[in-house]
Amino acid sequence: PTSAQVSAATQPGRFRYTLNNNLLTTEQRQFYEENGYLVIRKLVSDEDIERFRKEFIRICNKEVKPLGAMIMKDQVRRSQSAPAEKAVNKVQDFQEDEELFRYCTLPQVLRYVECFTGPNIMAMHTMLINKLPDSDKQTFLHPMHQDLHYFPFRPAERIVCAWTAMERAHRDNGCLVVLPGTHTEPLRPHGYPEGQVEPCGGVNKLFHGILDLDENSPRVHVVMEKGDTVFFHPLLIHGSGVNKTSGFRKSISCHFASSECHYIDVKNTVQEDIEKEVVEQARAKFNVTSVDLKDIWSFRARLVQGERMNL
Repeated sequence: PTSAQVSAATQPGRFRYTLNNNLLTTEQRQFYEENGYLVIRKLVSDEDIERFRKEFIRICNKEVKPLGAMIMKDQVRRSQSAPAEKAVNKVQDFQEDEELFRYCTLPQVLRYVECFTGPNIMAMHTMLINKLPDSDKQTFLHPMHQDLHYFPFRPAERIVCAWTAMERAHRDNGCLVVLPGTHTEPLRPHGYPEGQVEPCGGVNKLFHGILDLDENSPRVHVVMEKGDTVFFHPLLIHGSGVNKTSGFRKSISCHFASSECHYIDVKNTVQEDIEKEVVEQARAKFNVTSVDLKDIWSFRARLVQGERMNL
């Protein structure tokens, strides 16, 4: 279901956001160029998804403790002694967990990633999201945002996210919502929703949203089946809706970048505030005083194909 018009132009022009390849059809390339995202059906097998699900449960139960991973829990469910896998809503930075990191190395995923990044591919940011049923406060709604807000590396055209549904994602359980074509726009100012200086109970830490977004902007709800994978540009405005069901909507994702990308200084830019928050969080988590944003991203980054250059 959608209220937005997506472009499906078939006349190829000058391709800016995709590279020449023998995998994507001209229509697929043009769709991504115009809209900033592309869904590939049944890309990841049920067997792989089941392995990722089991590893998620092992992490929730503390049977494995991946180095550097951030385990985000719902404070209410944790206080009610809910089973661990029903209290954890995100495992972030799982690059040191070999089982989950297999997602970032799946050949069928990398074949598509290479169409956007080129052959030298870094896995930069990893997440397994366990979207919990929402309360009246809409705790697990992620405001509309651009992922580039978090990234101190460029160019944006050589960065792509692969996001795979681990079960059916639809409007009722809070599927991805995108604003087609917004990947051609500049990076917008982000922050916490109005009146929310600090996130509620720590649950929505770093869940920034675009501050001046027109709520009536036409949007597409990206309905996906288990194993479907959407590739999208880091400037594409997107978010996820409220999970109105009693179930848990899982997805696994990785942001990939060409290793030829380079780090930038975000001081005196719209990214300056996020830099301060991320650095403060890292210093507290790892009990260090001399860490900067480049250090944090260098730690997260892992080479998955080709040669490591700048990142």
